[in-house]
Amino acid sequence: MRKFTVLLFVFILSCNTCFGWGFKKDTQNNEGKGYVGTLPDISKSFNVNEPKTTKPLFEESKNFNSAEEIKPVPRDNPAFVNIILKDNKTSPYLNDINELLPQLENLLSCIEDKCNVQLFSAKAFFFTKTVEYLRNKYQNTPESSYISFQKLLELSVHTQSVATLRAEAEKYRPYLAYTGAGYLYNDNVIDQQLEYLKTEIEDTIVVLKEAH
Repeated sequence: MRKFTVLLFVFILSCNTCFGWGFKKDTQNNEGKGYVGTLPDISKSFNVNEPKTTKPLFEESKNFNSAEEIKPVPRDNPAFVNIILKDNKTSPYLNDINELLPQLENLLSCIEDKCNVQLFSAKAFFFTKTVEYLRNKYQNTPESSYISFQKLLELSVHTQSVATLRAEAEKYRPYLAYTGAGYLYNDNVIDQQLEYLKTEIEDTIVVLKEAH
């Protein structure tokens, strides 16, 4: 019995020594490291507001300045031409003037190129008939008092008189002397009248262009 008591005492001392060694070893290894145990996960108890990425309302346009991405202007569409391109629409009177300008320029070129009597008479006739139409159209309107309109009427009369002079000279010159009534059909007189008419046409063209 005494022997059993001694063995039990030795066993108890051995266990305490082992426990002491293990505890000492653990405290030395974890010294300065704080608590090394497992902490409970508390992140689930809080809602973390993380920044969210936003998408643009409009998708990015690729090659915005590229010619392939730009649709051509619908110039063949009357609605586009008449409404979009012509915000300030011109009056009918100005449109008529625009149509007259090429006639005046052709008549001026005819004088400068010394075209024959037949060609000059044809251009003069066409111009005077156009002015006659405009006179009937605007004679009782405010446009009839415009300087451009008055210049056209005066030029029409002068053009018709020169055209008549050239036609008569072509017809009667062989039968008339260069004195008396025949003097009017002299080449120098006709050239002088054409020069006066040329100057008047140039002045009228300037007035018509300034009317726009």
